[in-house]
Amino acid sequence: MDARSTGLILRTRRLTESSLIVHWLTSDCGRVATVAKGALRPKSPFRGKLDLFFKADISFARSRRSELHPLREVSLRETHPALRRDLGWLRQASYGATLIEQTTETDTPLPAVYELMDGLLDHLPRQPALALTIFAFEMKMLGELGLSPDLSRASLSAGAREILNKLTVLDWANLPQLKPSPAQTIEIRRFLHGFLIHHLGKVPSGRGAALADAGA
Repeated sequence: MDARSTGLILRTRRLTESSLIVHWLTSDCGRVATVAKGALRPKSPFRGKLDLFFKADISFARSRRSELHPLREVSLRETHPALRRDLGWLRQASYGATLIEQTTETDTPLPAVYELMDGLLDHLPRQPALALTIFAFEMKMLGELGLSPDLSRASLSAGAREILNKLTVLDWANLPQLKPSPAQTIEIRRFLHGFLIHHLGKVPSGRGAALADAGA
């Protein structure tokens, strides 16, 4: 049975000399892994359509024997070319993808998580790479997972607590209005680092690089 959805490419890897495994975050089906047979051949219909953070309408055949589903069709919607002009944006997007992969199950509908990642990719090129972007993504993602920290009981300064509360509710467009001090940025970074370790067992890879590019 074929399934259809809109998806964002979180990761790709070579399966054979001519085929790719493509990991998607979709609006309807959650995270799914597909096999794009012959995608690396010069005349493949997938040629130029399967790259990191591309957004596309896709169809795939659900496999009954494997978690790898044959990819049927790809119709591009957005390639996010601006992300490739700044390493900081690309690292922040990659960290977002890693956090999603570490904290969610495959083949489980995740519409809010899809919207969160889609919003992040659209937001990133609109300003320099900011630590606030990572902190906001983490707070919003923790909320979707049912793991929002109880900030009223956290050992935080009043200013840092206020910023974290606002990161949870502000949309991406209004995020730059927050102006944490360097000390508050360090405080928030350390708090979320410890919170992620406590609840996830480890900090998803790439967080340090994503924050270093933002000067945090």
